[in-house]
Amino acid sequence: MQNNKTAFSTSRRLLLASTLAAAAIGLPGVASAADVTLLNVSYDVARELYQEINPAFEAQFRKSTGKTIQIKQSHGGSSKQARSVADGLEASVVTMNQANDIDMLADRGLVAKDWAKKFPNNAAPSYSTMIYLVRKGNPKGIKDWADLAKPGVKVVIPNPKTAGNGRYTYLAAWGSVLQNGGTDAQARELVTKIFKNVPILDTGGRAATTTFTQRQIGDVLVTFESEVQLMRQEFGQNFDIVYPSQSILAESPVAVVDKVVDKRGVRKEATAYLNFLYTEQGQEIIARHFLRPRSPTVAKKYEATFRPVKLFTVDDVFGGWRAAQKRHFDDGGEFDKIYASK
Repeated sequence: MQNNKTAFSTSRRLLLASTLAAAAIGLPGVASAADVTLLNVSYDVARELYQEINPAFEAQFRKSTGKTIQIKQSHGGSSKQARSVADGLEASVVTMNQANDIDMLADRGLVAKDWAKKFPNNAAPSYSTMIYLVRKGNPKGIKDWADLAKPGVKVVIPNPKTAGNGRYTYLAAWGSVLQNGGTDAQARELVTKIFKNVPILDTGGRAATTTFTQRQIGDVLVTFESEVQLMRQEFGQNFDIVYPSQSILAESPVAVVDKVVDKRGVRKEATAYLNFLYTEQGQEIIARHFLRPRSPTVAKKYEATFRPVKLFTVDDVFGGWRAAQKRHFDDGGEFDKIYASK
């Protein structure tokens, strides 16, 4: 098995290489035009993943078709990115961290209404969950969701209005109460106390990670397992990982942006790109970046990487993403009321 630290270092080298390549495009005498160019609009903490996925797919595409393809990336808070696509950013594909953002694009006529049936596993080639990154030695003794609400604990969570991992964190905390037999009133009380402990509400997951790891703000960062593992790998001497007793299933769905690919004549290539995520090669890369793969073979190979955790789903606890969005995150919803009381 490839060492995960090596994989992360490799992704950094790929980032440098892609940056240099981009700079070279403007130089005289440098051939830069690909036969096909696609834009992948994705969520904030998927940068390193796609910095490794993209060149692997480009090489496979060139080998199988004899043509060159270039995948460009755009990253930010998941909901913010989806709104950019709705407002005219011409994404060929979207690779998000929650179905709700793709549903919004489907409602706008940009993505097929049945997008979740276009690819396997509800069009989600990987999944994750929400866990904690704490200071070395866990000085605040943080073990579960209730500990995030204790006085004196500073919790770093991105804004649920703009970031998918902020939304998953909110729902994970709320759902943890319901799963243990609590009421909505008790869940609201817990989540209210947690957000009163949030010193800064960053717009995206990577910004929240920077706040915690580099600006040294907060006692605990709540974010995707993949992001926690990468940060622990890079700054392991400073942090510990804590798994709550239960958490939420966080799928990473993908979709072709029909309106754009048909306009540009690249539907076949865009579909091939997303299908690559389901190949054994794509699943290997996904697992190396600490996202839980769908392939049983790859999952077995990396089983030591992913700790078993009791998961509940948005469908089971909240009646699906549309219902959760309307009640909790639409303007005037539960989150707005909770945060206004802060």
